[in-house]
Amino acid sequence: MPLQKLQYRPGVNREGTNYSNEGGFFQGDKIRFRSGYPQKLGGWTSISNPTVYTYKGVARTLWNWVTLDGNNLNSVGTNQKLYIENGGNYNDVTPSAGSSTINANPFAMTSGSKLVTVTDTAHGSTNGTYVTFSGATAAGGITIVGAYEIITVLTANTYTIINPTAATSTTTGGGSAVVADYNISAGISTFAAGVGWGAGTWGRGGWGSGATLTVGEQLRLWSLDSFGQDMLAAPRNSVIYYWVKDTSTYAVCVTLKSLASAAGYSSGTFVPTQTLQVFVSPLQRFVMAMGSNPYDPDQGTAPTTFDPMVVRWSDQENPYDWVPTASNQSGELRLSNGSTIVTALHGRQENLIFTDTALFVCQYLGPPYVWGFNMIESNLSIISPHSAITINNVTYWMGVDKFYAYSGTVSTLPCTLREFIFQNINQSQGYQVTCGSNEAFSEVWWYYPSYGSYVNDSYVIYNYLEKIWYYGSMNRTAWLDSSLRPFPMAAFSVQNSYLSIAITSATATSFSLVDSIAYPDAGTVEIDSEIITYTGNSGNTLTGCTRGVLGTTAATHTQYTPVTFYVPNQVIFHENGVDDGTRPVSVPIEAYITSSDFDIGDGDRFAFVWRMLPDVTFNGSTVNAPQLFMQLVPRQNSGSAYNTTTVDSVISANNFDTTAGSRYYTIETYTGQVYTRLRGRQMAFKISSTGLGVNWQLGVPRIDIRADGRR
Repeated sequence: MPLQKLQYRPGVNREGTNYSNEGGFFQGDKIRFRSGYPQKLGGWTSISNPTVYTYKGVARTLWNWVTLDGNNLNSVGTNQKLYIENGGNYNDVTPSAGSSTINANPFAMTSGSKLVTVTDTAHGSTNGTYVTFSGATAAGGITIVGAYEIITVLTANTYTIINPTAATSTTTGGGSAVVADYNISAGISTFAAGVGWGAGTWGRGGWGSGATLTVGEQLRLWSLDSFGQDMLAAPRNSVIYYWVKDTSTYAVCVTLKSLASAAGYSSGTFVPTQTLQVFVSPLQRFVMAMGSNPYDPDQGTAPTTFDPMVVRWSDQENPYDWVPTASNQSGELRLSNGSTIVTALHGRQENLIFTDTALFVCQYLGPPYVWGFNMIESNLSIISPHSAITINNVTYWMGVDKFYAYSGTVSTLPCTLREFIFQNINQSQGYQVTCGSNEAFSEVWWYYPSYGSYVNDSYVIYNYLEKIWYYGSMNRTAWLDSSLRPFPMAAFSVQNSYLSIAITSATATSFSLVDSIAYPDAGTVEIDSEIITYTGNSGNTLTGCTRGVLGTTAATHTQYTPVTFYVPNQVIFHENGVDDGTRPVSVPIEAYITSSDFDIGDGDRFAFVWRMLPDVTFNGSTVNAPQLFMQLVPRQNSGSAYNTTTVDSVISANNFDTTAGSRYYTIETYTGQVYTRLRGRQMAFKISSTGLGVNWQLGVPRIDIRADGRR
């Protein structure tokens, strides 16, 4: 029989069965398609040394701009902090909520414990917020000075912190001159559900339904934008902050209202005190608040009630003036369709505003109307404020059950992974979904939490040039492809915690944390100098632990010791190299792609495959002898199991196995053919790589087959 080409349609298709997708690819990870052929994704590296430069909390927003003196700045907004990165260093510009002298002898500690209880009457702070203490005297063998994270708010007047060392006696102290400088209250890193009597608004659902309807607190999202050299920043559902470019320091952000007051603009009274998103129109330079307190000339010093459907804007070129007059262009308008504004972004010659049910366009008209609003489409959805992006005058976004595109009209984006993605997403954590462009490869990326996960652990990619889809697994919480930086940037973030119970045995295979919900379901952590891998995360307990890995020694650890993820929180350059360079030692990126089943011949009889001719390039590899693995796995028919008795293949959990004891084919640069012993009516094909420095692209392999009977 002639050689049979293994040539497949580009993209991955999970909309039908494995067999119905014959001639296509069915699953894969860490791969993309270029000119119709699959290849391994590019590698990634940290923008700086992550063991020296890192940030606190989970980063959800990145924003990049350049100042007049040539500083290339990148703002990083997390649930706990706000940073401006320059040269790899994360400068903390988190706004202050105020500082003052607190209660005398505010610190209570217990001998042998790192936990300290702080008393500060009406502190008004939250879990995860950072507070900086100064002026304290020693008590219990420790001195509480510097920045601390609030671990648990006990009451309106007390909370706990963790000191790096344990107290040597049980006492209270600290003196009468302790000054506490609080950051603005931290947000949370995941959606926190609240159920039961009183959860949600009155009348939500039918009588007695409060216990089953899930409501709660949404995670912290920042909106960031530049105004000239300066930066505007707003935590969702909070005030607008302003960072003024300074030539010598990175001063903390201050409220836009306070700057307006200092500049003499109506004492800042009419600057919005709450917004969902701050937005700067790029050409006209208006500051716009998506969701705001409506303007009322008779409101006095008290702001009006927040309205999530109101769009307000300042005077042109003036972020301080929000009072509409005959001589300026500030104003407002309430949108008509929906219950809240979700997000806004720059579109094609217009600004786009998404509510939870509709899409509006906002165009500059000039005085006296200033901005004109038109509803383009209703009865649509958007899953999160960061799930939309505009590329080449087309806007793409993820809804709650499908993908959309807007290029003058709204259309559903055909997706060969639609059912697979939306059945595998944790909808309760939908606000974590973030998207970005990878312009060099004509791609839109969406990162999302898979079903049951509380962190972004999966991605789906749409290649808008080839109109194909592919997917995989990866932890990223923000993405920005900026032309001001050499590579696309993404944020890797884990909300780190502390041991809630001491580890008293070097052989313990599980341990409990204060809060583990934001850790991935499996991973590697570091406690003191010990590195530990784990395979499960449930009930604030990490399970399936392997102790003392990567050359470290298993040991005991005291209560409240920090438990940090082995990969530090960092901003990453993607498409840089071919390996994962975010760890102390680079590790390989394991990539694979698997075809759907295809018939051997007509599928009515068995066939014997005795030879395979690979067609692979290793261009871009950084090792002298790159290699990958190919597998051909047969079975009798679509309803039968894959043939695990053949000497040439083993399959496990629908993902072809390359572990010791199984048989697969190693392909190198000059491999011309490999000899196989495969018998079946149909088979699947897989290509994978697991080595350092390996880069590859698949062409059109061929197999040599002969008829082998009907049974």
